Amino acid sequence: MATDSSVQVSVLGLGAMGSALAAALVKAGHETTVWNRSPGRADDLVAQGAVAAATATEAVAAGRVVIVCLFDHPSVHEVLDPLVDQLAGRVLVNVTTTSPAQSREIAAWAAGVSVEYLDGGIMAVPDMIGGPGSTILYSGSAEVFEQYRPLLDVWGESRYFGADPGLASLYDLALLSGMYVMFAGFLHGAAMLAPAGVPAREFASMAAPWLTAMAGHLDGLAAVVDGGDYAIPGQQSLEFSDLGDIVRASAEQGVSTEVIDMVQGLIQRQIDAGHAQEAFPRIYESIRQPG
Repeated sequence: MATDSSVQVSVLGLGAMGSALAAALVKAGHETTVWNRSPGRADDLVAQGAVAAATATEAVAAGRVVIVCLFDHPSVHEVLDPLVDQLAGRVLVNVTTTSPAQSREIAAWAAGVSVEYLDGGIMAVPDMIGGPGSTILYSGSAEVFEQYRPLLDVWGESRYFGADPGLASLYDLALLSGMYVMFAGFLHGAAMLAPAGVPAREFASMAAPWLTAMAGHLDGLAAVVDGGDYAIPGQQSLEFSDLGDIVRASAEQGVSTEVIDMVQGLIQRQIDAGHAQEAFPRIYESIRQPG
């Protein structure tokens, strides 16, 4: 079992997130080698105790565990494909944001070149790494996760979702979808109020507690979806949930109705299919079965 300071680690990619991951490793006492395609990114980390590698090849050679935090899926292959010989026998932890299919493809590539693979999805912003609220999702090699968990826990709470290397990415992107749609809803509301002279920060002071309270209903929505019965007495019906008033008010304020139109379209599809009296969570069926 690896200890907090016994593993030599290399970090490839020193954007805001990669730098935060590397800094946390250095702080925890790991011998950390860093590399970035653009020069100068490693200076602060070197001052903290990291070692800067001149090339990716040199960086990989220095570490038993190689952390990859790059821009996208193609950039992972662009950096790693020439390093097959150096990577063989090492552990690769890829926390680059990729789709589930891309994560599975990289895992298959890694297996083909004798590299142990763990895929990761970071549920945190750089400033949160190593602090409360930071969670990193993992899938892929259970052996790698268990052996190097003390290292992974340096960044935040580590959660493992199984051998399918695409599952961490799937959870990551599903959670982000909820976040981005929520943010879009908030910004739509702020745009509605702007013509009335209401600053977005004033609206935020009301929206934050309201949305926090509404988040408490997620478990109830999930129970309805998992149960598959949307004709539940006491639930707000789709007919009652019609968002026509919000669409009209938005148009009257001279703002785009695209955000609300999206939800209204999901509602209307189920109403048109004869489910007007069923509960709002039924829009899940519009999403799950598009068209």
